Amino acid sequence: MLFNAPEFILAFLPVTLAVFFLLGRLGLTRLCVVWLVLASVFFYGWWNPPFAGLLLGSLAFNFWAGRRLLRAPTKGMLVFAIGANLAALGWFKYAGFLALTIDQLTGLGLPIPEVILPLGISFYTFQQVGYLVDAHDGLAEEAGFWDYALFISFFPQLVAGPIVHHREVLTQFRKEETFRPNLELIAVGLTVFVIGLAKKVLLADNLSPIVAGVFGPAQDGVAPDMVDAWVASLAYALQLYFDFSGYSDMAIGLGLMFGIRLPINFFSPFKAASIIEFWSRWHITLTRFITAYIYNPLTLRATKARMLAGKPPLRKNAPKAGPFLALLAWPTMATMTIAGIWHGAGWQFLIFGLLHGAYITINHAWRAVRQVRKIGPEQGRRFRALGVGLTFLCVLVSFVFFRSASVEHALTILGAMAGLGPHGFMTPANIAHVPKLEAVQILTAFAIVWGLPNTVQWLGLSRWGIEDPSGAPPAAARRRYLPTPRWRPTLAYGAALGVVLCLTLVRAFSVTPTEFLYFTF
Repeated sequence: MLFNAPEFILAFLPVTLAVFFLLGRLGLTRLCVVWLVLASVFFYGWWNPPFAGLLLGSLAFNFWAGRRLLRAPTKGMLVFAIGANLAALGWFKYAGFLALTIDQLTGLGLPIPEVILPLGISFYTFQQVGYLVDAHDGLAEEAGFWDYALFISFFPQLVAGPIVHHREVLTQFRKEETFRPNLELIAVGLTVFVIGLAKKVLLADNLSPIVAGVFGPAQDGVAPDMVDAWVASLAYALQLYFDFSGYSDMAIGLGLMFGIRLPINFFSPFKAASIIEFWSRWHITLTRFITAYIYNPLTLRATKARMLAGKPPLRKNAPKAGPFLALLAWPTMATMTIAGIWHGAGWQFLIFGLLHGAYITINHAWRAVRQVRKIGPEQGRRFRALGVGLTFLCVLVSFVFFRSASVEHALTILGAMAGLGPHGFMTPANIAHVPKLEAVQILTAFAIVWGLPNTVQWLGLSRWGIEDPSGAPPAAARRRYLPTPRWRPTLAYGAALGVVLCLTLVRAFSVTPTEFLYFTF
């Protein structure tokens, strides 16, 4: 079921909220949890009912394994439980790709399995792996089955994140006030949901035809000219931005309606002045997961190997940064490679991960140079605009691989962008032929991205328990961008929100609802 579909907006959400509020008013908090689990499983199974059984089986297995690890933490049990999760993920997500690759390399004529990818399997698998590791390390508390099931299956974050840590939500399920209707939270949640829905329907979906008009023919080997390649690549970056930002807003808003505060997963990543900063703003919970459960263990292992070799451990602030960077390069590359193939089965996703691994390593090297040359933060801030532009360009190149069906497809687009395609470099005549509507759409989208505060900043969601990752107060955030009036829960803003909602629903209900792009990951 899609957040932008009529059956979700007009039926599923109102009914789920109504029963939830009724049970909460009656003080039946445990039934509130059970109801949300059942509703979430129904939500998940709407697209393909058999996969609801897969979700329930995964929940039951990991609940059992987590309880075993909490009571008797053994390395063997942890390896078995994680292996079972990764085996399921590997079968559904990578079996076809691996079989095809082996067949192409060997020519054995292997049968290629046609496996349907369950929505959200990457998200709820990582979420449960994190819980298992923490259970083994004594960092998780034992939870009842229904609380654990809601932690994994809560429908706002089930299919496309955020990847929630157990400490963030399990404690909320034990508070009586979570399940009591709160009109203020409902109003704020609805506002955030409508903003996210508008981003998806009015911005992201309207950029999709621009992207498809170039990437589609290029997949068949038809190289675009330089201008079209740039326009389509910029449009895709913006489409992905608003699609993912919209989903993240809608997830936060839906959580608030039910009294549950989910973590921020998207925070103006195109305003980042470095790749390291970009990953602290883009898919924040994935970055947090791979840092805690992949990167840090690899780094510690590398440090341990250095100590066993009789060499002193390197400090992050060591004056000679070269050896330190060499120590960190391979864990960074390995971590980002995993992050790349987590997004999809294909060589293009592997290259996406390798590119970002190289970007981050170079970023660390630049930071080391700044430290050695004593280039302080004051001087660095003078070049922030340059850093934002360079970071966006690097991300744009990687997004071409992200969007493409194959490496060859991506190289066709990138070659055209570099002027190496059959049409050569751009000319004034090519630029003049760009449809004015497309130009207006892209320029308007960039004005929103770079000129306005994001939803968290504009609404000041920290007042309702949603943490601002930047730590800046809402007034300071507004001063950094174009003049924007402060949002307040007033009748005027309510009327404006109603107009936006009406326009969005008219558009959403007049066309076939489109999936969120991250549903396929």
